[in-house]
Amino acid sequence: PRVVAAAAADAGKAVGGDRYHRSKHRHVTLQPLTDLAAASADLGQEIDPGLTRRNVTLTHGDLPTKPGSFLRIGDVELQVLRIAAPCRLLDDWIAPGARRATPARGGGACRLLSSGTVRAGDVVVGDAAAAGEA
Repeated sequence: PRVVAAAAADAGKAVGGDRYHRSKHRHVTLQPLTDLAAASADLGQEIDPGLTRRNVTLTHGDLPTKPGSFLRIGDVELQVLRIAAPCRLLDDWIAPGARRATPARGGGACRLLSSGTVRAGDVVVGDAAAAGEA
């Protein structure tokens, strides 16, 4: 995994360069920075967002996790598929216990509904009605 300033998102496929590109497994994984901060506190050390194997880290706000919810990052539309389980490699890449510190904080897996470019700093907008929050 590497940090980039922008990435191409292909509707129905994935983020360009991702190992799941063109698969039906998942298109994009997201995680909120607030969840990583809580997991870091539980682990007792900082967790680098780049080591969690998620495509996008949200620096502000919460991530809709209800399957069927919609969100938009910049001009790219996504639909939540499921809560993402923490990667089994976290203990190897970060520290022993990292996976255990992130069980309810693994982020979400989403389907890409539209193509576009996701850029660092893009605003994330959730569809409150679709998430059942209206």
